[in-house]
Amino acid sequence: MQALGSNLPGFRQMQLDFAAHIRNPKTSDRPQGVEARRMQIYIDLFYNNIENFLSNNFPIAKQVIAGSQWDHLAREYVHKHVAHSPYFLEIPEEFIAFLDNRENKGDLPAFFRELCHYEWVELALDVSELEISEDGIDPQGDLLAAMPIVSPLAWSLGYRYPVHQIGEHFQPTETNEEIAFYYVVYRNRKDEVGFVESNVVTARMLQLLMESELTSGAVVLDIIAGELAGLNPEQVVQGGLQTLEKFRALDIILGTK
Repeated sequence: MQALGSNLPGFRQMQLDFAAHIRNPKTSDRPQGVEARRMQIYIDLFYNNIENFLSNNFPIAKQVIAGSQWDHLAREYVHKHVAHSPYFLEIPEEFIAFLDNRENKGDLPAFFRELCHYEWVELALDVSELEISEDGIDPQGDLLAAMPIVSPLAWSLGYRYPVHQIGEHFQPTETNEEIAFYYVVYRNRKDEVGFVESNVVTARMLQLLMESELTSGAVVLDIIAGELAGLNPEQVVQGGLQTLEKFRALDIILGTK
């Protein structure tokens, strides 16, 4: 009697050949003994499943390179990308990593990677396991006298392209080298994801609030006023306070500690 598992090396090779053919039937031969019609069922199921996740999470990206170019990119992802996660919800993040590691980046629009990242952020915040904690936070605290607390579910982002405007009828053609467009993406206490257009000053304010050991909103805004030479410091502080109040209403700022 054949020992249990004695055919494992051959079976393992069959698995590898099977998977390689599913990933790219054009470059990997069909495993011997497997009918082409049956094999095609697996090929279609696998590709359509992955492509459906990509389409649902990157609808605008698919729109701007619709047709054969999108199909080619999705098949390249299926064929070449070595995923580090088995979870379907993490396919979009894996796709971002795939775009970062592609050798040939010149065949895609210069804005494409940033657009995909912008579309991915919504899902990432929506499924994040982080929760808003109220411990030690005064929701109605004085945003100047005390230290404003930024929600862990608020991300300050900067891009070279106006990703919120890109679509079928608007696609930037000039290459930007510097970050010029800022956004805050957040999930509020009702678990709703929202986007707010921002600017470099607001991004700097959020950076100081999140990364420093400063003691109050007033101190943070005074630092920013000092960095903005030529502007009235009082106006900078008042403008910053208005932004903080707006952000508190959106749950980007949770209150003060």
